Amino acid sequence: MSLIAVAEAQTRLLAMAEPLAETDIPLHDACGRWTVQDVPARRSQPAADLSAMDGYAIRFADMPGPWRVIGESAAGARFARVIGAGEATRIYTGAAMPEGADTVLVQEDAARDGDRLSLTGDGPGSRGAHVRVAGSDFAEGQALIAAGTRLTARDIALAALGGHGALALPRLPRIALLSTGSELVPPGAPTGPDQLPASNAVMLRAMLGTLPCVAEDRGIIEDDLDALTAAFAAARECDIVVTTGGASVGDHDLVKPALERAGGVIDFWKIAMRPGKPLLCGRLGDAIFVGLPGNPVSAFVTATLFLLPLVRRISGCLDTLPTRQTAVLARGMPAVSGRDDYVRGVWVDGRTEPLGMQDSAATLALARANCLILRPAGSPKAEVGETVEVIEI
Repeated sequence: MSLIAVAEAQTRLLAMAEPLAETDIPLHDACGRWTVQDVPARRSQPAADLSAMDGYAIRFADMPGPWRVIGESAAGARFARVIGAGEATRIYTGAAMPEGADTVLVQEDAARDGDRLSLTGDGPGSRGAHVRVAGSDFAEGQALIAAGTRLTARDIALAALGGHGALALPRLPRIALLSTGSELVPPGAPTGPDQLPASNAVMLRAMLGTLPCVAEDRGIIEDDLDALTAAFAAARECDIVVTTGGASVGDHDLVKPALERAGGVIDFWKIAMRPGKPLLCGRLGDAIFVGLPGNPVSAFVTATLFLLPLVRRISGCLDTLPTRQTAVLARGMPAVSGRDDYVRGVWVDGRTEPLGMQDSAATLALARANCLILRPAGSPKAEVGETVEVIEI
């Protein structure tokens, strides 16, 4: 099987995914999720002309006064009568303007003696001064939040003011994480000379923790065809099944045959990238199957480029792939052969340099990196000062 280009593999994987079924999500649970449809306003804001200042509601035509104060308008308790010529009402910030009034005289520009009100300052410069006009923020029926928006706290406030108590959003995807390898033990457990702490599942859960999903650690599965087949069959109820390890070509790499025995179908396998070549993707019933490499660096890089975009996609995100930015090389880099190279590096103030250790099991260097430097297949030697693309991690 020939190697598949990264861009083609991403396209094929994302083509398997559609946003999950929508359900009504209360606003207090909606932050961080993506909208699939535009969110319209169910009401106008403000619903009536409101005062933007404490002062007096007047008719601008009666400037420069004096006026007779005939009542008061407070937030939630509008003055019920019509304001006539030479009349005014005391008004407070956020209160509805009485009918007939069109301007607010701020209290700093006025003096009051009983019900007599007079101008002491410059006063309002034009009709409508210090008035928030009905619908000036947004109007009923207006699209408040566009489809594909990841909701922030600001969006939640906007939706609430727009008349929503809940929003129709995709349900949370369930993701099963399976660590394969007879050498693995749980993090923190004692390790013998032939054993290794399982780091990939906890790493992936941390990565997925930034997205709206439910990640379930299904534990460590030994290198046994029957055990793997049973674990895959049990996980197919989830939306995405993720394995780490066992997807290469060794005698103990059993993910591919176990997937097929469990009724799965492979869409593609082996990517023209370094690290991460053994990536495998396909279907397991209704679930999307993603087999990540077992080395932690390879698992991290392929999760960044494939798994996280997939989760974003089924969660309703439109722009799912990681953002590429440009940086200037602070240290030269060698030529690249036939695979895209994702080099762990440090990126500061627009300059980047690769870290010294690039082995796919070098987790210390991965932890110290804050970017991946993209070196496309066939790239010539890069000199100091040249521009490269980076992905922030």
